[in-house]
Amino acid sequence: MAQESQELDPQKNEVIRLERESVIPVLKPRLIMALANLIEHSSDRAEFLKLSKRVEYTIRAWYLLQFEDLMQLYSLLDPVHGAQKLEQQKLTSEEIDVLEQNFLTYLFQVMEKSNFKIVTSDEIEVAHSGQYLLNLPISVDESKLDKTLLKKYFEKHHHDNLPDFSDKYVIFRRGIGIDRTTDYFVMEKVDMLIGRFWAYLLRVTRLEKVFSRKSKPNKKDSKGNEMIREGTGDDFYVERIRLENMQLSSRNLLGKTLIQEPTFDRIIVVYRRASTKSKTERGIFVKHFKNIPMADMEIVLPEKKNPGLTPMDWVKFLVSAVVGLVAVFSSLEMPSADWWVIFAVLSTVIGYIVKTYFTFQQNLAQYQNLITQSMYDKQLDSGKGTLLHLCDDVIQQEVKEVILSFFILMEQGKATRQDLDHWCEELIKEEFGEECDFDVDDAVGKLEKLGIVSRDSIGRYQCVGLKRANEIIGTTTEELVLKARQGNLTT
Repeated sequence: MAQESQELDPQKNEVIRLERESVIPVLKPRLIMALANLIEHSSDRAEFLKLSKRVEYTIRAWYLLQFEDLMQLYSLLDPVHGAQKLEQQKLTSEEIDVLEQNFLTYLFQVMEKSNFKIVTSDEIEVAHSGQYLLNLPISVDESKLDKTLLKKYFEKHHHDNLPDFSDKYVIFRRGIGIDRTTDYFVMEKVDMLIGRFWAYLLRVTRLEKVFSRKSKPNKKDSKGNEMIREGTGDDFYVERIRLENMQLSSRNLLGKTLIQEPTFDRIIVVYRRASTKSKTERGIFVKHFKNIPMADMEIVLPEKKNPGLTPMDWVKFLVSAVVGLVAVFSSLEMPSADWWVIFAVLSTVIGYIVKTYFTFQQNLAQYQNLITQSMYDKQLDSGKGTLLHLCDDVIQQEVKEVILSFFILMEQGKATRQDLDHWCEELIKEEFGEECDFDVDDAVGKLEKLGIVSRDSIGRYQCVGLKRANEIIGTTTEELVLKARQGNLTT
């Protein structure tokens, strides 16, 4: 963890526990070449590189039909041109409903294979428990979103701990990163100081209970582990650094300040707009974003409402006005009214109201800037482009898992499933300095399907030799095409 440029209150630091994911965070070419360089004999190295290509070609062929079905279905449900194609097909409403559910089934399978996970209600609560750059309450206009498509899917495909909005839109996430911003944050610090002064006044006037919300206990996952500050050995921790937790000092207030927030490396949002009386919506939106701060996750939500002053802001306005008027009239009724006290009270009340308004205007400008940034900088793709990216992701991950596990068995000999899992994770950490939760079950399943590993009488896995593995897989169509291009195909 990088050293912060300001002092933080150690009692208020926020540490978020995050689960390691089954993603090998190393590019496939780099992984294969690094493993090949660990092989001593050049002939074995050549056989290993040939095996890597044949494994990729074979796995790509396995998924070809499924991916083609996925893309064909989406061509009918594309929000841009899908309606025209559906009209040409002359399908009934019931038939289109079946196609929609088939598409979602394929899509969720590809998401799972690509190691995307549905954001749970616990993760949503943890994300919303802090603020980063977005300081406005953002809500979705639910009247503009369809509520039947996803509801029907989840009725047939049960998922635990779904958020409340899962019948309207689904958020998938993969990968964790860190976003850091260093700036003077002048207005934010002024807002923080006024907020602390406001909290002090509430405590003094004993009105704190009116505004404070009851604190909720930390949500726990199915294993009983707290989402914050607790975890297992397979988890890792990211610290939130916020202005609200900053210690008051001239150095912190006048100098640049670092704030930090964990990010979702990739986010995919799936939803459909609501139908109108004149038009039945069938298009399904699939949008792909990158590097979204957890606390600012609202910027990827569909059909957002224009933000405005919150009910709490209006309550503060009214309470401030009432408190100010009561204080003024009480001072005027005294035999010797202190005009300086009256002036101080009125200045405080008016200043707080003006501060709330201008803070809202600043936050609104910041919100518009973040929305623009999310559209141009953070949105990777949408629709068909996202699906193609997902399909390639699946193949890349599967190839890396198979090649890595075969290499370990080739080097170590026989291994139990647990040993294979541990050795693969250790190799990734030692050679590349990365950590992941290796999906050994999926890797072993693919190796057995390829026919290049077997199990002995006590359940340990062992692989065949490199040359034999290449013979078992055989020459692939892609290799024949490459030979034909080079003019080396013999007849």
